[in-house]
Amino acid sequence: MWLIVGLGNPGIDYARTRHNVGFMVVDKMVDHMMLQRVKKPTYEIASGVLADDEVFFVKPLTFMNRSGTVIREFLRYKEIPYLHVVVIHDDLDMETGRLRIRKNTSSGGHRGVQSIIENLGTKDFVRIKIGIGKDPYVPVEAYVLQRFKPAEMEVINNVLFDCPTIIETIITEGVDRAMNRFN
Repeated sequence: MWLIVGLGNPGIDYARTRHNVGFMVVDKMVDHMMLQRVKKPTYEIASGVLADDEVFFVKPLTFMNRSGTVIREFLRYKEIPYLHVVVIHDDLDMETGRLRIRKNTSSGGHRGVQSIIENLGTKDFVRIKIGIGKDPYVPVEAYVLQRFKPAEMEVINNVLFDCPTIIETIITEGVDRAMNRFN
């Protein structure tokens, strides 16, 4: 069993913003696999089978800084090893569209990831970080809530196109092989 978590903020005001790139990946996967979404009070979920493994795709609806509470609650009901939890999120310190797979690393200042680390009591899970760049003239809090410019969105769409293959590689061949292939 696998849990794929896309981080973002709920609501139309945040749709397609830089901070919601994790939501975009989960949406792409769910659409790619033609799965049905179910909305719960604190998360949206879809489930299916990928490479003979049961996979749950979750978008926490508690806002970014409280994402960990949703993951902790979900894992109370599903016995999924932490190394089978894949968290997809934005990264300010990487250029737009750059992708990096990591495991067992710090939050790097990302509050959604920090919430997960605190709620699980471990950092021993997989992360797919997607670069959103940064603008030195715009405060971080405002920048992450901006929508991508058209040229940036083209780059992000290429990443979204690659994500089903990347996630399937993590599940079928392992995280280390995926890191060697896609980092």
